[in-house]
Amino acid sequence: MDSSLLSGFNARTVNGLDYAIVAIYALGFLGLGYFFKENNSSKDYFLGGRSMGWFPLSLSTMATQLSAISFISAPAFVGMKENGGMKWLTYEFGVPIAMAIIMIFLIPTLYKAGIVSVYEYLERRFNASTRLLISFVFQLARSFATGVMVYAIALILQSVLAIEFWQTILVIGVITMIYSFQGGMKAVIWGDVIQMLILFAGIILCLIFGLNELGGWGELTAKVDPTRIQTVDFSSFGFDGEGFGFWPMLFGGIFLYASYYGTDQTQSQRLLSSKDELTIKQLLTVNGLFRYPVTLVYCIMGLVLGTLLAEDPSYQLAIQETFEANRDSLNGPTDLLVPIFIIKYLPHGIIGLLLVAILSAAMSSLSSAINSLSAVTMEDYVKRFNPNMDDATYVRYSRLVSLAWGLICLFLAFFAGNIADTVIEAINKVSSAFSGPILAAFILAIWSKRTTSLSVNIGILAGVAVNIYLWLFVPEVFWFWWNAIGFVVTAGLSLILNNFTGSPHKEFIKTELAIDYQNLALLIGFFVVILMVSLSVPYWFG
Repeated sequence: MDSSLLSGFNARTVNGLDYAIVAIYALGFLGLGYFFKENNSSKDYFLGGRSMGWFPLSLSTMATQLSAISFISAPAFVGMKENGGMKWLTYEFGVPIAMAIIMIFLIPTLYKAGIVSVYEYLERRFNASTRLLISFVFQLARSFATGVMVYAIALILQSVLAIEFWQTILVIGVITMIYSFQGGMKAVIWGDVIQMLILFAGIILCLIFGLNELGGWGELTAKVDPTRIQTVDFSSFGFDGEGFGFWPMLFGGIFLYASYYGTDQTQSQRLLSSKDELTIKQLLTVNGLFRYPVTLVYCIMGLVLGTLLAEDPSYQLAIQETFEANRDSLNGPTDLLVPIFIIKYLPHGIIGLLLVAILSAAMSSLSSAINSLSAVTMEDYVKRFNPNMDDATYVRYSRLVSLAWGLICLFLAFFAGNIADTVIEAINKVSSAFSGPILAAFILAIWSKRTTSLSVNIGILAGVAVNIYLWLFVPEVFWFWWNAIGFVVTAGLSLILNNFTGSPHKEFIKTELAIDYQNLALLIGFFVVILMVSLSVPYWFG
């Protein structure tokens, strides 16, 4: 890319200091993989030896969820996107309650099962067909989503830096593949810890510098677009084409996040890596309490940058010129809000640190995907059909499979351009189409003694089919509802079919209800706090 394309903001580019910071960061992560290279078994490589404490696991979980897309696109939604604003906060409403559901109904049983792939439990309870069906869906969806995430970030960085698209992908991909290949889950988790700290520091720096450019909080409150500070809409039920209403975001979100954190290998693998059940409870509680404050901070950052954009014509020109120069590859100018701010307003050195923050978010999501995809492939396919494999061979194959999945994700990143216009929204919809049915399968496996493999398989297919029907023919139903609808259809139909499909083929594993009343009260109480804080946001701006 010719640096003359950046002339709208005085041709400011990344200098040697910024590149040095990025290089030091890259070398540090290569060393991280070497430091954790000792892995002697499947539980070492994919579960960190089941020795991880709540602190690194909590930051790792949040880092995986807070991807580069969130760092760039969420503030842009709040500050720039048409019909956007602080209603983004409603994404968080279901999180605390979902953490409580996982803590009580899912993870105690899955953790005690001593499994690596969460889908192995489904074969123990039902049969191989249920396990392999959901495992295949996970691998397909996660590799596709990860490839597109890398593609989207590479395009955005290419548009504001004087480097090529393929160079950006290689910087993100090769470094991540090397430390994931060498260090396994320990390298991934501790890498996430570092990346989460860098990412949050980047958000704070953008917020501080943005407020300074704008003239302080008083100028923000005086100039902010009042339509962007509205947060909670109790009037929209999400059945009339309107999204982000309180009811779909709460109830749809509960099922979405319970499924994502409890049954998606990318997240559940962290829970299974905990050293004991107390650590799991601490991890889930911390995630339920701290996701919202992080989201609130980067949403306020979006308001600051959006208000600065409205006040500074040179900022508008810089975004427009960069978008025009990259019109064939970018969906629109919105996602340039944060990267152009970094290049235009921040001093060198800080620019390098913020670029590292973007790379950190992308690498965190990629490393988690590579490790979880590898775990599922090894456990659900390779080891399942070769159960007598020794530990040394298992670890060697795991590293090769990890490398293969990294290459697959990068390959998808290079060829995602033909579907880029709608892919980010499509990924979220695909996830919501499957999340409810998959969650229902696990709940039935753990809590319904009479459920058979045939009834649950039919229920899963029916739940997904209903959601796809809603997607194609009933667009008035907001897609967050699909998570709840898919769960109800799958669970309801499976329970009905149990009367006609005979007895379960495998022995039911009795589960004791594990209620931690203290953490449960804390999480439910925090939901009330989230709601009150969100309702008060408009009053912060007068």
